[in-house]
Amino acid sequence: MTHRHWLPAMGIWAVLAVSALAAPHKALIVDGQNGHDWKGTTPSLKKLLEETGLFSVDVATSPPKGEDMSGFRPDFAAYDVVVSNYQGDEWPEETKKALVDYVQGGGGLVVYHFACAAFPNWEEYNDMTGLGGWGGRNEQAGPYVRWRDGKIVRDMTPGRGGGHGPSQPFQLIIREPNHPITAGLPEKFMHVSDELYGWLRGPAKNLAVLATAFAPKEKGGSDEHEPLLMTIQYGKGRVFHIALGHTAEELKSVAFIVPYQRGAEWAATGKVTQKVPDDFPGPDEARVRE
Repeated sequence: MTHRHWLPAMGIWAVLAVSALAAPHKALIVDGQNGHDWKGTTPSLKKLLEETGLFSVDVATSPPKGEDMSGFRPDFAAYDVVVSNYQGDEWPEETKKALVDYVQGGGGLVVYHFACAAFPNWEEYNDMTGLGGWGGRNEQAGPYVRWRDGKIVRDMTPGRGGGHGPSQPFQLIIREPNHPITAGLPEKFMHVSDELYGWLRGPAKNLAVLATAFAPKEKGGSDEHEPLLMTIQYGKGRVFHIALGHTAEELKSVAFIVPYQRGAEWAATGKVTQKVPDDFPGPDEARVRE
């Protein structure tokens, strides 16, 4: 839409082009408690969504750890996608139910990095996230999910849920090339030095592994191809689980940025309209955006 304004001092009409199109989708980032630096990562997560032009973004910040949570009730239903950057105290039952109803009814959810460690005893949350770690999780939480010999294997070997070696650069390998999030991405691409999550385990219901990375034993890993990009169908809702991105520094990696942006759009709408950018990394060298 074009708005015309009369500027008397100049004696002319100034033509100002003003976009009448706001961002088509609404996103909510939930934070406030986390064993990781949520104060550092939430601004980056917000900016990355906004720069697509697809999202307006709000943030719901919980009370600090140990304080009264009874008033923490984000209006999930007002949004097309919710991004969880939360790992901490239990939410009120009403808030838990609101998230379950939202996703089950067709809402989108993005589980970012250490949010997979949240709520080990909340059954529906574990169903929504597919795989989790830490918080006392073990074989009672469900299987490990591995990529072996060209297929997904659910491994019920007893053991811990969640772990990683020291930060290291690693290569992701696409396992579902026809999914909207990964369509058009190269089969293999490098990520910057980051926590390579391993030993995640959980219900793994309706879970699709989009990409894995090999976690070598000599670098503190499991010697398995670990799932790091996943989707989960929960009721009518879509969940994208991205295990990358320890700090804001790792969020500069194009190997994080593009799957995150595309995954959020897919969670919100069921499709991806974003093109694969020219700076997307290949198999040998990570790329960053400052």
